Amino acid sequence: MKALNRYIASEVLKGSLVASLILLALLNFFSFADELRDMGEGDYGLKQIFLYLTLNTPRSFNDLLPSAALLGSLVTLGTLANNRELVAMQAAGASKTRIIFGVLRAGVLLVVFSWGVSEYVSPVAERSAQMLKATATHEQIASRTKYGFWVRDGEVYINIRQINEGESLGDISIYELDESHRLKQASHADQARYQNGRWDLSRIRRTHFGGETVSSESLDKLDWSTILAPDLLNIFVVRPENLSATDLWKYMGYLAENGQKSLPVELAFWQRVVSPFLTLVMLLVAVPFVMTIRRETSMGQRIVVGVTLGLGFYLFDRMFGHFGLIYELNPLVAAAAPTLLVFTAATVAIARQR
Repeated sequence: MKALNRYIASEVLKGSLVASLILLALLNFFSFADELRDMGEGDYGLKQIFLYLTLNTPRSFNDLLPSAALLGSLVTLGTLANNRELVAMQAAGASKTRIIFGVLRAGVLLVVFSWGVSEYVSPVAERSAQMLKATATHEQIASRTKYGFWVRDGEVYINIRQINEGESLGDISIYELDESHRLKQASHADQARYQNGRWDLSRIRRTHFGGETVSSESLDKLDWSTILAPDLLNIFVVRPENLSATDLWKYMGYLAENGQKSLPVELAFWQRVVSPFLTLVMLLVAVPFVMTIRRETSMGQRIVVGVTLGLGFYLFDRMFGHFGLIYELNPLVAAAAPTLLVFTAATVAIARQR
């Protein structure tokens, strides 16, 4: 029976991985077509587009894995059923429970691999992708250090210590150099807001360096014409989808200590926790469909069923999460309810067959 379990697990695993590759290829193709609209902006060319898509692939893999597991297991188990292999297994004494155990064995391997990608690869790669595109399209060099967010715009160096949101900044220092790379002007603004295509600085202290003379002035407001766009700063704003489960847990504690609202972060955390179990649930869903659908059902029909179910659940899960944020539901309930619903339906369907 151990050999039987390994055989079923290996077949389901291969089918799920092949389905993942196919879905990733389709998704990257459409993403490539979408990114072509931005090609030519700044230094954003074909090389940057391919690198951007490559860096986004780990997150796409995690998003598509439950659907790919459902699709792959439907096709794989359907092929075994069409070839009468499932009948032969049951005739040899393997119960349906044994077959389900073999399917879930493959699911555990997928879950462990997916967890490693989501914790250690996807967050770093996605942040790098956003940095790559933002800096390439705006022809600016940007980095983040313990001293704040730094941007170079030609001979102007900008240091931002506080990013409240994508269009609101605080504690901004601006250093302008001359053609000889000597400091020409240094400015500090308490706040900046992006309006009508430019930054409006407020409460500015500016110092001019001219040869042996130094002069300073204070201004209440100043229109600052620069190509520093808000979307370049958005890559440094903490986004729940760009964090691992460990970082989300720490961030939740930080927000709680500072009395800030953390519902979106809590929802993202519980979605990360529930997501691996969703892959196992999708594999369970495939079992009753294969056992009840006629053996003469073609592979194309099984693929249609898998894509329909996978896409339908993905949309329902996202929609339920947004409803949870709007109506301020318990984050654990909002994240786990769709998965529990599908798990219950799959368990009832399997129990009826037994």
